[in-house]
Amino acid sequence: MGKTREIKKRIKAVGNIKRITRTMQMIATAKFSAAQQRSVAGKPYTRAIFDLVAEIAATAGDSLEHPLLKPGAADGRELTLVLTSDRGLCGPYNGSVLRNSMHHFRANPTAKNGVVEVVGKKGVGFYKFNGVQVARHHTQFGDKPSYDEVDRLAQDYIDRYTAGEISKVSVVSMRFHSAGRQSPEIMQLLPFETPKGTKTEQSAGGTNAIYEFSPAGPELLNDLVPAAVKATLFQAFKDAVVSEHVARMVAMKAATDNAGKMGKNLTRTYNRARQAQITTELTEIISGAAALS
Repeated sequence: MGKTREIKKRIKAVGNIKRITRTMQMIATAKFSAAQQRSVAGKPYTRAIFDLVAEIAATAGDSLEHPLLKPGAADGRELTLVLTSDRGLCGPYNGSVLRNSMHHFRANPTAKNGVVEVVGKKGVGFYKFNGVQVARHHTQFGDKPSYDEVDRLAQDYIDRYTAGEISKVSVVSMRFHSAGRQSPEIMQLLPFETPKGTKTEQSAGGTNAIYEFSPAGPELLNDLVPAAVKATLFQAFKDAVVSEHVARMVAMKAATDNAGKMGKNLTRTYNRARQAQITTELTEIISGAAALS
């Protein structure tokens, strides 16, 4: 009797866990849909402004310079921003980002000895355990990072970079490609890099394109480069959020399926134990009746 009672308690506990994980899966699915729309909607703007800066920098050559496009001060410290989540139960999301950051620190001692800033409680706990000093923990972003908050953070990096306080800014985060594919990446935010040999350097006929800048090239870069840096950082935040939600959605679906399978196995075990108990009781009754007769 005690065994069947224990199995029934386990069946009830597994059922409660299944309801919780199914609810979390539904919430993560709804958040993923909204976050995906925000992430996909912002990519055309980010790509367009990045391509525009690349065009101006490529066609103007060395005649145009901007402090955010040049290497940082030699005596400045390297800054690394790591984007993690505040909550767990999101599968390998935090582990992938944090392992990638540790590989980055081992390969670049100047990054580990520099300034490390973290978004998310999971990253703070991980670095505290591994003895990595965190200079700043950003708690203002949450599940829906606003452009104003990211703008202030990016402007702070820009000001410190131009002042020579920091020599490089890297962002370790999860890049969202599709619902079935996300990959951890290390992106160099400052100095802002443009791809070499862009297709805009030459026209389709193979001749060099000549551009006239209005307003002047330096004035354009003063507006476009900081805007491109801020847009790129904001896109990294949005990709990180949507990747977190899709990872939690997949993890909770797996947990729900596993709870369902465990519930079926426990129910089968309970039925067998109950059947064995009934058989034993019938045997005792028959034996007792035979003894009385």
